[in-house]
Amino acid sequence: MAAPERSDALVFFGATGDLAYKQIFPALLGLVRDEGLRVPIIGVAKAGWTLDQFKARAADSLSHYGGDPEAQRTLMGLLKYIDGDYNDPATFTNLRARLGPAARPLHYLAVPPTLFATVAEGLARSDCARNARLVIEKPFGHNRETGRALNRELVKLFPEENIFRIDHYLGKEPVQNIVYMRFANAMFEPVWNRDHIASIQITMAEDFGVQDRGRFYDATGAIRDVVQNHMLQVLANLTMDPPTGEEHEAMRDPKAALLKAVRPLEPANVVRGQYRGYQTAPGVRAGSGVETFVALKMFIETWRWAGVPIYVRAGKKLPVTATEVMVFFKRPPRETFGETSALNSNHLRFRISPDVSIAMGMRVKLPGERMAGEDVELTLTERAANMKPPYQRLLSDAIRGLGDQFGRDDIVDAQWRIVEPVLDDATPVYQYDPGTWGPDEARALIGDDGPWSNPPPAEEVTA
Repeated sequence: MAAPERSDALVFFGATGDLAYKQIFPALLGLVRDEGLRVPIIGVAKAGWTLDQFKARAADSLSHYGGDPEAQRTLMGLLKYIDGDYNDPATFTNLRARLGPAARPLHYLAVPPTLFATVAEGLARSDCARNARLVIEKPFGHNRETGRALNRELVKLFPEENIFRIDHYLGKEPVQNIVYMRFANAMFEPVWNRDHIASIQITMAEDFGVQDRGRFYDATGAIRDVVQNHMLQVLANLTMDPPTGEEHEAMRDPKAALLKAVRPLEPANVVRGQYRGYQTAPGVRAGSGVETFVALKMFIETWRWAGVPIYVRAGKKLPVTATEVMVFFKRPPRETFGETSALNSNHLRFRISPDVSIAMGMRVKLPGERMAGEDVELTLTERAANMKPPYQRLLSDAIRGLGDQFGRDDIVDAQWRIVEPVLDDATPVYQYDPGTWGPDEARALIGDDGPWSNPPPAEEVTA
């Protein structure tokens, strides 16, 4: 099958925003430096700026998040800027003129989700959508109904294969490595099932609060912000069946099948929490019932995973900032040496951030006459998290028309189906103190499958 043609221009809307400053400019610099990107790069926003002000913003971003003066000079020469309202047809007429001979532009929408359809319609009316690719940021809707409505609007204007739903977690090297390690090593597949695995835990912890994102977060919450997308994508990589074939959808097909098999969440299997002090953050409503912490228990209804409990936990103002996956294997059918081992033996640990490691826990004999042992962890690999930034990787794939690491309409719909029953006020919100691991009810949720495995700080991982 012939490779898709590369995009010959890159347009990003929301070019003066925070995401562009922190992520997009450094990613563009990496594309120029590492991959020889030399196409026009057009920023679009309504900020009352000139091209010089736009370039100054880019330079300031790169002084904090980038580097390489030669690549920066090249990038500055590629930058163009359009200042205009997204509701004004003249903005898109101007864009069409600036695109010049470009026939396959990539349009990246780093704008609020309420503007996705507005921008897409403006692109279509001005002939900027023909042969073009569209990259949109999460969230893809606010629930299942709005997610479906958004997709119906977008596919009227762009074919599904040209819509790239970006989730930066899928661009992270350690998240991709979960899939690679599983299917590049034959030793794991025979035990990667309900016969050998007792339970799975996925934890995404942040030691900071909502900071200056109070208004956004209060309309979103932890389930929508990270569970419906990041955590379910990690789960899919961890539990999907092996991809087959060489077609472009070979990786996304088994992910979709897996997520469609996840049982929709039940309120009894969800604990929501809110850290004390959240309601004093700027932009947060008085009396808000939005969760800043969630713990949940889920099941996958397949032969491979039937009956295996999967616990997911995510929250702010927790003791550390770290993301880990723990796969706990069953104990031997008979304890030959009469010991009752702690749960933390017989496991595989994937450390996703802030540093990266893979480790295996097992039981080994203590020196001496007695047949007694201790739990140890063998580190298979560990690296500093200085790999290719996820936005650079994903924008590179989008430019080349490679959709493997992007959301697909049925995948996004399956993710909304899973969380739909527990959105908003479906369960109570319990208070917890900052610096703790959430409300006590989360410990009760995991019960005999626990305790929760709490990720250590980065400096303790290699101790």
